[in-house]
Amino acid sequence: MTAGGRVVVVGAGVAGLTTAVVLAEAGTPVYVIAEHVPGDTSLAAGAMWGPYLVEPKDKVDQWGQRSLKTFRELAEDPGTGVRLTSGIEASRTADAPPDWATTLPSFRPCDPAELPAGFTAGYRFTVPLIDMPVYLDYLLRRLRAAGGTVEQRRLASLADAGPVSVIVNCTGLSAHDLVPDPDLRPIRGQHVVVTNPGLTDFFSEDTGSSPDLLCFYPHGDTVVLGGTAIDGEGDLAPDDKAAAGILSRCAEVEPRLAQARVLEHRIGARPTRSTVRVEAEQREDGTLAVHNYGHGGAGVTLSWGCATEVQLLLA
Repeated sequence: MTAGGRVVVVGAGVAGLTTAVVLAEAGTPVYVIAEHVPGDTSLAAGAMWGPYLVEPKDKVDQWGQRSLKTFRELAEDPGTGVRLTSGIEASRTADAPPDWATTLPSFRPCDPAELPAGFTAGYRFTVPLIDMPVYLDYLLRRLRAAGGTVEQRRLASLADAGPVSVIVNCTGLSAHDLVPDPDLRPIRGQHVVVTNPGLTDFFSEDTGSSPDLLCFYPHGDTVVLGGTAIDGEGDLAPDDKAAAGILSRCAEVEPRLAQARVLEHRIGARPTRSTVRVEAEQREDGTLAVHNYGHGGAGVTLSWGCATEVQLLLA
């Protein structure tokens, strides 16, 4: 379907760049158009591999496992920003571990002595942690090395991409207006980046559907602290009260973080819908659109699996 023709990928977040890389390295001429390069929401991600409140489960499991395989390979190169890291996911209510965690070869229940005060259960496993500014820069370099090109501009509609036969829509939250897709909504996320006081392991609390998250992800000299998940809010302005809450929650679990110096605040709006949308659509103007958006907080986790599915839809 793409033989001899150029494919325009709209969006330069982790979904758009990963999809563009997969297509370009398969020999397809790829042209990326995006307002922000790389995308703001992807830059704000933590980011730890792990499906995060997304459906449909069968597809999410497949996409996540495909991505996990790739991230394990990328972790062998320190220049990618991907590292395999051990850590704990804990609960204050003795909940069962997430299904995806139990499939990891390093998974084991924690001894009570390993858990912070107030936690009744926990599980240790090793997963990829992704330093997003480094990783997105790596994807851009890899895309250009494969012959892909990038143009930074805002589109008023998908038709503004120009007269092309195939558009791959990886616009995230912007798909609400560009498609349009009224089912798409924002979930605001905020992280605080601080100096690393010596942490090597990650920590994440299973907070369920609470808007107040608790996690910290070490990335060498820095630690990304989280977070928030405020449904329906897409404002990207820093929230000092939310940041103070993040710092307080994380320092309660890891006291060394109380003295860490704040370096920056990262805010994004997770593009969320009832199910992730990866499907082809013949538009009224004759253009084939392949949609790849609505990943919620699992955009990184599903990125390589969804990109591979887009490639199959275009085969």
